[in-house]
Amino acid sequence: MIVDQMILDKVGTKKTSYEEDSTSESPIRSIAKAVSWRVIGTLDTLIVSYLFTGELVLASSIASIDFITKMLLYFFHERIWNRIKWGK
Repeated sequence: MIVDQMILDKVGTKKTSYEEDSTSESPIRSIAKAVSWRVIGTLDTLIVSYLFTGELVLASSIASIDFITKMLLYFFHERIWNRIKWGK
């Protein structure tokens, strides 16, 4: 039991090379991640909206609103998670 706990403690605290810098991400990195993810998500929304409506203008409007609102939500989601120490 004690050995198991020691192993779990060691594995849980072992840092890999990409984790050595424990500083948080910069806001600009969060913005870049938000934009790149939203481009992918917006293309998905555009395609699905077009398939459902059959109207490119309406599908583009839906995708545009989706892009802006979800990018903002993602940015704030990232910034909040950046403050949480759990799992770092």
